[in-house]
Amino acid sequence: MTEEIIISENEQKHLVFHAAAGIDLLIRQQRNSSVTVHIINIDGHSGHDSIKVVHEAVGCSTAIYGLCIASGSQQYDLHTNVRHEVGGGSSSQTLKFILAGNTRCSFLGELYIAPDAQQTNAQQTNRNLLLSTSAKMRTQPQLEIYADDVKASHGASTGQLDESALFYMQQRGISVSSARKLLMEAFTEDIISTIPDKQQQSSLRQSVSELLNHISM
Repeated sequence: MTEEIIISENEQKHLVFHAAAGIDLLIRQQRNSSVTVHIINIDGHSGHDSIKVVHEAVGCSTAIYGLCIASGSQQYDLHTNVRHEVGGGSSSQTLKFILAGNTRCSFLGELYIAPDAQQTNAQQTNRNLLLSTSAKMRTQPQLEIYADDVKASHGASTGQLDESALFYMQQRGISVSSARKLLMEAFTEDIISTIPDKQQQSSLRQSVSELLNHISM
């Protein structure tokens, strides 16, 4: 069942979900409201999470952050849908996946800007690291833009750890496994650091570090 959340006029709200792979969320935003959503899946859960955000009045701001670290035979899908029904709003989406083992993950990112939603600023970014040749990632950015006075961008990339960076670190006495872990921690940091609660940040950073100890070998 879809959970509906209304962000009232001028309200600022932060939502952090440590995904159990079953989130189905509809967020409706009123005038000059802002919402920041974090979806974190690092506990090996398989399944599907979905977030839909609708700007129903002017001046809305939305930020969606997602982090998934998948290993073993985990299968996980994340679906976001941001709809700018009126203008003068902004949205950003930053989603990152690290895939190891035989994992299968996908990201579907929908962005809709209505004909009357002028002066909208929207951005979507998806970055993925594959740590094994058997891990598979599917990325589907879907942009529907019907207004002309807007700024909208999207970017997606899927690849492996930077070999030149690994070589550089090994030349300075850092082991392969430590270098891999450091690069992966840097990859996750710009998601973790955006969580408003510092205690939650610290706890998540520690959990990520422990998980990466296992998959960086």
